Amino acid sequence: MLFNSFTYLSFILIVIPVYYLLPWRLKNVFLLLCSYLFYAYWDWRFCSLVALTTLTVYLCGKFIYSTQNRNRKKLLLYISLIINLGVLAVFKYFNFFVESFDSAFSVFGGNLDWLHLNLILPIGISFYTFQALTYVIDIYRGDSEPSDSVIDVALFVSFFPQILSGPIERARNILPQLKTERKFDPELMKEGLVLITLGMFKKVIIGDTAARVINQIYAEPSYYASIELIMAVVLFTIQIYADFSGYTNIARGTAKMLGINIMENFEQPYFSESMTEFWRRWHISLSTYIRDYVYTPLSISTRNWGKFSVAFSLFTTFVLVGLWHGAGWTFIIFGALHGIVLVYEAFSRKFRKNLSQKFPSFLYNRLCMLLLLCYVTFTFVFFRAESVSDAFFIMGRILQWHESDFLVRVLLIMTSYIVISFSLDLLEIKYKTHAYLLKFNTPYMLGISAAMWAVIVPYMLQSTPMPFVYFQF
Repeated sequence: MLFNSFTYLSFILIVIPVYYLLPWRLKNVFLLLCSYLFYAYWDWRFCSLVALTTLTVYLCGKFIYSTQNRNRKKLLLYISLIINLGVLAVFKYFNFFVESFDSAFSVFGGNLDWLHLNLILPIGISFYTFQALTYVIDIYRGDSEPSDSVIDVALFVSFFPQILSGPIERARNILPQLKTERKFDPELMKEGLVLITLGMFKKVIIGDTAARVINQIYAEPSYYASIELIMAVVLFTIQIYADFSGYTNIARGTAKMLGINIMENFEQPYFSESMTEFWRRWHISLSTYIRDYVYTPLSISTRNWGKFSVAFSLFTTFVLVGLWHGAGWTFIIFGALHGIVLVYEAFSRKFRKNLSQKFPSFLYNRLCMLLLLCYVTFTFVFFRAESVSDAFFIMGRILQWHESDFLVRVLLIMTSYIVISFSLDLLEIKYKTHAYLLKFNTPYMLGISAAMWAVIVPYMLQSTPMPFVYFQF
């Protein structure tokens, strides 16, 4: 069930009124049933994997908390990690590693085709697996206590606004909210509607329209001239942000209408002045997750390596970030390119500080912002390309420069998307909220919201809903 569909809008129009008519003790049960129905709409068979993940973390968390034996605690944690990450690895990465080793075996006349598994990647598996593991890891670390309700834990794992693409929440943030009574709040309803409106506009009008151009060009890059390839590269940088931040707005808006607050996932990342800052603003739920559950343990375990520990931990972490996004060398290269810059920034703070003092601060900061945006845009070529060879072909064709008869048209298209996208971010910065329409007078807010829906609905009526980019992860 896609957020950018009339099916989803009809779904929440039914769910929310029924939800608030129920006694509060039944609300979580009802939301759990709705969440499984929402997930089953895609493929009911994979609800069993969600249930397996839930039972594993619930039971392991309960036993970890009840035992005083350190080794037993560690064993239970490993059982939870092996089961959940094992399922993720089989469905998402098994065939990738088979294909990678197959080329090596072929040199000696071997063949690993027989090892390939005909598997469908369960939608959202990376997101709900990572989220579920926070429950058991935090209990193991002593940061939280287990819930006495399997219903609450199951709802935390499968909560329908976020199960498919996050944000990746922490159990200690969501579970306490599930234990409190949630009454109808007109202010939360209004904020939720505004977030959904803005999210739909970003996804449908910016993300989906850009995607139709991008998909066509990336499918056959050899057919297009340099400026057209540049347009595809730039538009994908805009699309992935509009698409994913739009999803987050809809997810947060839906959750708010149900009386539950989930974390913000983006804070105008393209205004960042360093890669470190970029990852503090981009996919915040993943970057903080990776920091807390991957980078920090890795850096602690290698702390005796001196400065090499930081470099190794940062680079390895972001190679894993790339691999998390997809089972392919393009994603690994994407992560490595980000990791290289992060390692550089970690070891060049003094140099960069001295350099900044030689220029006017405004000029230096804007230059850093522009350079970073260009670099991030370049790395997204690997993120989007069908293969590593396609990525290098696109970059090579841009550098060799092939003329186009559509130069003016292409520049107008790029400029339009850039202006609209950055204008929305500037409004978020100015009003210090993602629901900035609430800062307007009521007539203006209603008028702008109505105008947005007047554009969104006709587009949805005449086109097939496009999946969100991050559904594949």
